[in-house]
Amino acid sequence: MANQPSTSTDRSAYARAAREAVAQATIVCRTVQARLDDLRAITKDDESPVTIADFASQAVVANVLRQHLGTSLVLVGEEGSASLRLSEHAPHLAAALEAARVAWPEVTEEQFLDAIDAGDAEPTGDHCYWTLDPIDGTKGFLRGEQYAVSLAYIDGNVPTLGVLGCPNLPMDFSQPFDHPDAHGAIYVASRNYGLYEVPADEPSMPLRKAPTLGHQPGDTVRMCESVESGHSRHEHSAQIMEKLGVATESFRLDSQAKYAVVARGQADVYLRMPTRPGYREKIWDHAAGALCASEGGAVVTDITGAPLDFSKGPTLSDNRGIVCASPQIHGRIIRAIDELGFAQMGMD
Repeated sequence: MANQPSTSTDRSAYARAAREAVAQATIVCRTVQARLDDLRAITKDDESPVTIADFASQAVVANVLRQHLGTSLVLVGEEGSASLRLSEHAPHLAAALEAARVAWPEVTEEQFLDAIDAGDAEPTGDHCYWTLDPIDGTKGFLRGEQYAVSLAYIDGNVPTLGVLGCPNLPMDFSQPFDHPDAHGAIYVASRNYGLYEVPADEPSMPLRKAPTLGHQPGDTVRMCESVESGHSRHEHSAQIMEKLGVATESFRLDSQAKYAVVARGQADVYLRMPTRPGYREKIWDHAAGALCASEGGAVVTDITGAPLDFSKGPTLSDNRGIVCASPQIHGRIIRAIDELGFAQMGMD
């Protein structure tokens, strides 16, 4: 089957390809984020920089994966090139192409558009495929705070390889989340092989074993959740922590960087509570992060305690919300959710 690593050698090759792809994409995204105001002026659109970075990041990731693994790439991405091909979006195309050339200097316009469209595959439960969020955390990117480039390899219904590029996430736990870090971090997880990290600005350095969950939650539980209330019910998270009868120290940051923060033992829990009936999470918003957290020692389920099932297409259609937590408190959180009546949240 195409794109399926069957040996440890293949697994290493896939991990190297994914790591390089995400590293190159983080360089592109850093470059775009440094030019937010200039790009807004060029495109006359306040949110255009993240659109430009999305397209450039996806093209660069697809190109690197193709170079390493062949052109029969099965990639499920967020973007397609149709809008960029419209004449009214010529400024966006020019800016996105310029951004991609930071990592892919020789790319032509047609190669660029073709690489974006390499991400138009449809996920199916009986095939292996890659899934990509070229910029996870749109609002964080635009605020100059946390965002991530998220790439995962799905085999059946589970991610087996995940790479999170977090360009603004400090590896030093003493540094704040709401300021861009000068170095950033890349996290690499392979199922049953652990979690590793490397500075995002020095991606060629040898991977080192990442710090992982070692904290025993005591009187204070450290919780991280989304900045945006539209992504998670903050009031429900607060009630859950109150139900546990523990003091809570809360961090809010955008993107799958939250998974990394739990994985490396800087927080005990990440909650994403459904905000409206019928909403289902996208696979690319969780695949890499969930694997990184699991390999860091966390338990990752939906709010009912069910494992995340990536075999149902582009959404986690059989799941509702996310609970990513230390094993010592995960079960208690699931019970609190049930007792508070939140386990039915998000149902159609």
